[in-house]
Amino acid sequence: MNILGGASQTTARIIGIDHVQLAMPHGGEDGARAFYAGALGMAEIRKPGHLAVGGGCWFAGGGVEIHLGVEEGFTPSRKAHPALLVDDLAGMVTRLEQAGVPFSPGKPLAGCIRGDIADPFGNRIELMQRV
Repeated sequence: MNILGGASQTTARIIGIDHVQLAMPHGGEDGARAFYAGALGMAEIRKPGHLAVGGGCWFAGGGVEIHLGVEEGFTPSRKAHPALLVDDLAGMVTRLEQAGVPFSPGKPLAGCIRGDIADPFGNRIELMQRV
């Protein structure tokens, strides 16, 4: 019996990621909007009403959803991170620099050029372009 009440299936498999959840401090919604919608160019999507009461905001773009949730005693995630694929890393870096977001080039990785940025709360975000 599985958690949904049916027989477990040995052929079950992961088929994708629905979203990435990042934490933010209380009251950070405007900063999140400026960064994720403004600097990164993602679209804000409406949180369901029963979830919106806790604060935070959600964003989508390029087949990726990032959900920002309010966390009491917030501490930024500096090691664990989402890695977002971009089609033009140099262009994205220019866009981010114009928005005041610093970019740090990453260590070499075969088949990719990459680097890191931080959201307004200090959460690490890796940007990657496949080459």
